[in-house]
Amino acid sequence: MNISVFGLGYVGSVTAACLANGNNKVIAVDIKVDKVNAINDGVAPQYEKDLDNLISEAVTQYKLRATIDVQDAIDNSEISLICVGTPANVDGSLNLDYIRRVCEHIGIAIYNKKIYHVVVVRSTILPGTTDNVIIPILEKMSNKKCGIDFGLCVNPEFLREGQAIYDFFNPERIIIGESDERAGNLLEKMYSDVNARLVRMDIATTEMIKYADNIFHALKITFTNEIGSICKKLGIDSRKVMDVFCMDKKLNLAPYYFKPGFAFGGSCLPKDLGALLAKAAEVNIQLPLLESIRESNISHIERAIEIITDLNKKRIGVLGLAFKSGTTDTRESPAIILIHKLYERGYGKLYNKGYDITVFDPALGKADIDALPPHIKAIVTYSLKNLIQTSDVLVIAKSDDEFIELPNLISNSQIIVDLVGDINLDKLKYGQYIGICW
Repeated sequence: MNISVFGLGYVGSVTAACLANGNNKVIAVDIKVDKVNAINDGVAPQYEKDLDNLISEAVTQYKLRATIDVQDAIDNSEISLICVGTPANVDGSLNLDYIRRVCEHIGIAIYNKKIYHVVVVRSTILPGTTDNVIIPILEKMSNKKCGIDFGLCVNPEFLREGQAIYDFFNPERIIIGESDERAGNLLEKMYSDVNARLVRMDIATTEMIKYADNIFHALKITFTNEIGSICKKLGIDSRKVMDVFCMDKKLNLAPYYFKPGFAFGGSCLPKDLGALLAKAAEVNIQLPLLESIRESNISHIERAIEIITDLNKKRIGVLGLAFKSGTTDTRESPAIILIHKLYERGYGKLYNKGYDITVFDPALGKADIDALPPHIKAIVTYSLKNLIQTSDVLVIAKSDDEFIELPNLISNSQIIVDLVGDINLDKLKYGQYIGICW
């Protein structure tokens, strides 16, 4: 393929060199003449392991060249990758000046091009940037329509400094957000020599994935350092703790717990979190990340309550009382906390029910229900049918096979508030559906 790469910073120079390593011909573009000259001399504009050799070889074989001429690059390529920087402003917001400028230049160049061209954004951008900034600029400057006259894709990079070339050729996945199928097909073709799982999806989701990745990496580092800090106070080698921690591939280093849904509860997590934070206070050490977990968990319950109260319905059915599926344990159950807070939102008194609430949990037997607090026991029904008949809003608070059939059982006037994410929307024939995080 004939490819142009805009921006010869870290990502751009690595991307251009790696793409030129195969059967592609690559034109690298930058406004800085020193970077352009470096590429044409077979030298990397900045250091990265093995990058000099890759660039030198590609230039020698006439697979890679650099220019400041945007029109030249667009005319001699079928796909253009934007790899310019998106630095932070003083207030932490994203500076899109380089993105705007390169899109203006590319748009003008596309205006003069007769055939379909694909623009690919590799730069890190927040969700909405493509639709609200990039596409409008390209369409205005080119006088063409995205998805018809030219295509646009978002293709985030996941390159580690020091390992970037290896990461380019050995990615865990390649993600393509596409304006249209034709654009996605062309970008997929560009990666035909790379052996990796390829995921094609909408643009906004693709924009968000890079942020989810990087912020989780920051979270892991901070979590590990806070565990390490309290370990040191207690005379424990945190390296040993984390070595053993990482042996657990079932929960600790696994997809488990990475499905958005309702808040955590139960007998272990709240208790153990509280105990460790109390110990940290005892030994006089601050753990800001760990201290924020409880507050964040309560905030998530509040989000669910806001969804329910905004519906202005009083008859609420809660499906699930145990803190998670596969158990009858209701200790620290977020569903019970939600019920208490709904009562408080009603008229401010627990027993004066501003909301008419009914609860059903097929896992709970008579003995489990008898052990509940009286005000919760009083609103439990043993029948899902009865709950549906007496509720305007149906709140799914835990996973259960019986709840999956809910779309087939409700009327058109009823509303499902899903805090779990197990409902198949393709089966929803009647009623309204609202997810807590989707």
